[in-house]
Parts: sequence; C-alpha cells; structure tokens
Amino acid sequence: MVNDWNSRIRPAGDRAMLITLDDPRPVQRLASALRVHAIAGVQDVLPAAETVLVTMHAVSYGTQVRRELVALLDRLDQEPPQPDSPDVSRGTPPEGGLDDDIVEIPVRYDGTDLPEVARLLDLSVPEVIAAHTGTVWRCAFVGFAPGFGYLTSPDGRLTVPRRAQARTAIPPGAVALAGGYSAVYPRGTPGGWQLIGRTDLRMWVVDRDPPALVRAGSAIRFVELTSEE
Repeated sequence: MVNDWNSRIRPAGDRAMLITLDDPRPVQRLASALRVHAIAGVQDVLPAAETVLVTMHAVSYGTQVRRELVALLDRLDQEPPQPDSPDVSRGTPPEGGLDDDIVEIPVRYDGTDLPEVARLLDLSVPEVIAAHTGTVWRCAFVGFAPGFGYLTSPDGRLTVPRRAQARTAIPPGAVALAGGYSAVYPRGTPGGWQLIGRTDLRMWVVDRDPPALVRAGSAIRFVELTSEE
C-alpha cells in the first residue's frame, strides 16, 4: 500500500505545515528524523500527540520543504523503527542533540486514584509503583500548561483511561497517568488524569534556565520516597 503523504500535509498559515499521522510512534520517528536530517528552510519542529508542525524561515521554502517531507515520510514508512531512537518534544533542543541525562523525580505514591489504577491494570498497588519507577520515561511533547510534559514508556503497560469526571483543582506536583502517558502537574489546574502520587520538585520556574525541568527529549525516572523522607 502506497501512502498519499501529500494529503497528510496541510498548510498552517503561510510559513508552516501540519503533518497528521494519527499515532504517536510515527510522530516521534518523523520529529527525530527531522532533528537529525535537517531540511533547508525549516525553522522548528513541534510534535504533538498525532501531528507534527513544521515551521519555515520564509514562504519561499514551501514547495521544497513539502517535497522533502514527502520523501522523508516515504523513506520512514519503508524502514523498520530503530528501537533506541530518542523521542523528541515540543521546543528546539540545544545544538548537538538531545540531552540523555536522566531527570530523577522523587515521588510519594499516595495518590487518591492509585487503588483504582491498580484495579484497572489488574495489579497490586506495589506492582503499579514498581512499574512506574522501573521505567525510563521519555517526554514525547509538552503542552496543556508550561512545563507539562507528556511522558511515554517503551511498553505502554501503565495505560489507563482518564477519569470519568475531571477534578476542578489538582495541586502542583501531582503525578498522574492517563491515555498511555504519565505527567507531573506543574501548577494547580483542573484535570482528569488519574493521580498516583506527588513530588515536591517544581516543574516550571520562570527565572530558572531553562524554566522547564522536563524539556525536549528528556529522559525521566521516578523514584519512590518513603513516608519518612
């Protein structure tokens, strides 16, 4: 089957194109490939859950960028995925590639929804905690609020649905699961994710450099804290 990639590339203003791929994994592959094999005229690459937004330096690059995007998509479609290729996130990483240093986030696993998450996964609470801390998560993209990173795991074994009814207020530092992602709420906000714990780390500090603790391509490991720590 030959994909009609042109139909998946739509203009987004006069200096951007939106590629719709309908699945997070090809989104991450495309965004990673665009970081490694830069296309002339491309200013930035902004992945989301099922799309990649490509912005350009000038309108004049439009035809060339579209042609090279189609060729790249076709090549990726014919190549097997590379298991060790890093995910990328919204925002341009520093020159030289992605930072593979693991960000450790200490967590007290006392979230209100932890028993329900265990029930949904047919696991015990300690097994959920072991799975969450035993995974190196990757930030697939950032959205919803500054510093809110959507973290993916290699196997997706902690995939649970959002709550049937969202909460009107979730405190900053809440650690949560929903739809195959994990995340830490950077500030108090409404939300419908399943709360499994909390951390004292500040995910977003305006006067910090960079402000976001979790950024493009970050690798994250959650570390369990005991009640005495």
